[in-house]
Amino acid sequence: MCGIMGYAGDESATPIVLDGLSRLEYRGYDSAGIAVLSDDGELTITKGAGKLDNLKKCIGDSMPPGTTGIGHTRWATHGKATELNAHPHTDSAGDVTVIHNGIVENYLELRKQLIAAGHSFRSETDTEVIPHLIEEEVKAGHDLSGAVCRAIAQIEGAAAIVALRRSEPGVLVAARIANAGGVVIGYGKGAMYVASDLPALIPYASKVVFLADGEVARVTKAGATYTSASRDPIEKQPQEVPAGPLAAGKGLYKHFMAKEIAEQPEAVLDTLGGLFQIDPPRVDLPDAPMSDSDISGLRRVVLVGMGTSLHAAQIGRSYLERLTGLPAEADNASEYRYRDPIIDASTLVVAVLQSGETVDTLAAMEEARGKKSRVWAIVNVAGSEARRVALEQWIRQVRFRRPVRPGEQIDLEVKTVERTAHRVLLTGHARVGGERTATIGEMDFGPAA
Repeated sequence: MCGIMGYAGDESATPIVLDGLSRLEYRGYDSAGIAVLSDDGELTITKGAGKLDNLKKCIGDSMPPGTTGIGHTRWATHGKATELNAHPHTDSAGDVTVIHNGIVENYLELRKQLIAAGHSFRSETDTEVIPHLIEEEVKAGHDLSGAVCRAIAQIEGAAAIVALRRSEPGVLVAARIANAGGVVIGYGKGAMYVASDLPALIPYASKVVFLADGEVARVTKAGATYTSASRDPIEKQPQEVPAGPLAAGKGLYKHFMAKEIAEQPEAVLDTLGGLFQIDPPRVDLPDAPMSDSDISGLRRVVLVGMGTSLHAAQIGRSYLERLTGLPAEADNASEYRYRDPIIDASTLVVAVLQSGETVDTLAAMEEARGKKSRVWAIVNVAGSEARRVALEQWIRQVRFRRPVRPGEQIDLEVKTVERTAHRVLLTGHARVGGERTATIGEMDFGPAA
């Protein structure tokens, strides 16, 4: 998923927003941007492709004036990773500015309706329909909070949204629809904050409120008020930020496993982020040095792992067979080398590991290498032995390894299953190419077109 940071207070918003985004970099992203609003309604938007350092260089020493600001780091899902597609996005008049996590599943329908109503669009993103929807509601006489409530009622899918408006300086409105990641409201000294995850707020907020599905917050430096999407008032009690970065990372969950389970939809999008696009539909594995003929020569896939990695492999087996039409199987790595497996150069063996140091899985990889099979490794740790084994075979025999994006992961059991299983899904897409790309939609990752 992506990172969100917002600030309303008396200090310069730019350095605070940039610092918050830097604390969310572990989520991964391919573009970034900020919008800063001054008390007299002057709006400055700066954004660009690439890492946060690129954005900081664009800003330089000339900090945009303003004490209200929002910032975002984005994984491209609709349109390429370009400055134009980076968040924030604005409405036609440049009055409403929005950042957004999630996918607007009905954005094509909404976009057509808005174009027919006279709106024009600059980007390829699904997000851009949101400020235009809000613009329509503002024209109907609603303030920003009311307009956001009415706009999100028209959106299908999961979304975390933060908006500001030039005509309402000092105000941020945040909303959460379903599970596109968290929305956290932070209470500081004479200032308020909005973020997609608690680590961004640790230096600034002493108390926090987590938005639930269908809740909206109107935030100013003086505090926050909460309503449902239907504008019914909600009483929410701020809670103390847990002491220490580890406890803060757990948020309000009693155990990390409970947090990991609740975050699975977000983690799936994190894992797919930067490697697939919904519109135009595409899967991109740029570091895979295999030709089309190499891939089409595969006749069978074997996934090996242990513990929850084996569970991920079992889910991945189903994905691969449905996507590629190849027979696939999942095998316990601890037993694999003892059964003298019947494999050859037309067999792809995918080793699934967490640490990358599981001895039995490494032995299974060596067994597959000895029988001239292609060996890939899906692993969380870049410097692990599994990655070195896969890398060695890539150098010698034109094989490759596919690392899983690192993230702040405490409970290995849950995220290993769902993140790795969906990485296997991408592997299947890499084989079938563009012919069956619509399968992304069939597998419940949003519409493919």
